[in-house]
Amino acid sequence: MSFGDQNNPYGQQPPQGQPGYGYPQQAPQGIPAQPGQPYAPFPQAQGGYNGAPYGQPFVMPGLTKAARILMYVIAGVHVVLAGLFAAAIAAIDDAVEKEGSNGTVRTANGEEVDVDTVIDAGKGVIAFFVLLAAVFAIIGIILAVRYSKGRNGVRVGSIVYSSFGIISGLITSVMYGLGLVTLVASILVIVFAAKRASSEWFQRPRY
Repeated sequence: MSFGDQNNPYGQQPPQGQPGYGYPQQAPQGIPAQPGQPYAPFPQAQGGYNGAPYGQPFVMPGLTKAARILMYVIAGVHVVLAGLFAAAIAAIDDAVEKEGSNGTVRTANGEEVDVDTVIDAGKGVIAFFVLLAAVFAIIGIILAVRYSKGRNGVRVGSIVYSSFGIISGLITSVMYGLGLVTLVASILVIVFAAKRASSEWFQRPRY
């Protein structure tokens, strides 16, 4: 369609509101136009976890680092406890060799039981605590090592582990104050692992 001679004031003018070919497009109202582009760019993403740029390594939060250190402390205390229980078994064996184990003892029900039977039962109970403390220490070390690359299961496992650590601390609180250390460390691990920073760390995206 022809719009007539452009020099003719009575000629048909192009329709308003639509810029001609080659004219820059108008930016929507409220968005300033940028030089060289028709519309303002959309906001860019801020990056990955904690605002860190994609492709760069994440930094473990301070609370999460503290929880990992306390996990090692709890595991170390149980290694010491396992050693103390094992030393108790050795002390019982030495006492039996020096004093002998002949004779019988009377139970609360009035039954007579050989001393050897009582000693063996006591050593069996202590050996059970040795094994329990050793396994508990190994689990704690495994969880602490997994803090760097583990997922949310490590955080949940740490909370459950520390819950049992509180029970262990209460039971062993009379042993050179080691139980008190376990009790305090376990409570702090639960608090630190339940924080939002720790939750975000274990649920961070992997690239």
